[in-house]
Amino acid sequence: MKARNPAEKILESVLFNSRWLLAPVYLGLVASILLLLAAFMNELFHDLPRMFVLNSEQVILSVLTLIDLSLALNLVMIVVFSGYENFVSKIDTGGSEDRPDWMGTLDFSGLKMKLIGSIVAISAISLLRAFMTLAPADQPANQPVDEARLKWMVILHLTFIVSGVLFALMDWIASLSGKHDDDEPPAAR
Repeated sequence: MKARNPAEKILESVLFNSRWLLAPVYLGLVASILLLLAAFMNELFHDLPRMFVLNSEQVILSVLTLIDLSLALNLVMIVVFSGYENFVSKIDTGGSEDRPDWMGTLDFSGLKMKLIGSIVAISAISLLRAFMTLAPADQPANQPVDEARLKWMVILHLTFIVSGVLFALMDWIASLSGKHDDDEPPAAR
């Protein structure tokens, strides 16, 4: 075994320990969870007193907003847990039965797929909410339809879907090439 240069050891130690610079980022994301939670509670407490006077469309819009916020909260938690475990340090939960099954097993590719899936779901809910605020064709609109905004929302939603499919396709192709490398005899590599 070749003796390592002391400068190389120090450099590698600094590089490896620099992962801890990400810890404040994950703490900041935890703080953002508090912001999203405040928005969720604000929406809930805003609509609860009016629950008996809201029509069905208003209730659906309110619930869609709560679902949208819930998905955003889940997305941030996924990023915090998997990002911290993949890039900083393993989280020791002391064998807690409440530890999510995916913790510690979600790699960067899986995180990417969960992120794009959550973004597509959030985009779909926002798009549905925008369409639900349109007045029915047989009734005069309370406000003019912002066709440009709706068009861009649809375009962005479709872009998210296509991106998700392309990410999945790239991961699938990468997994095939990984299997192909495993099938080759060691001498051929």
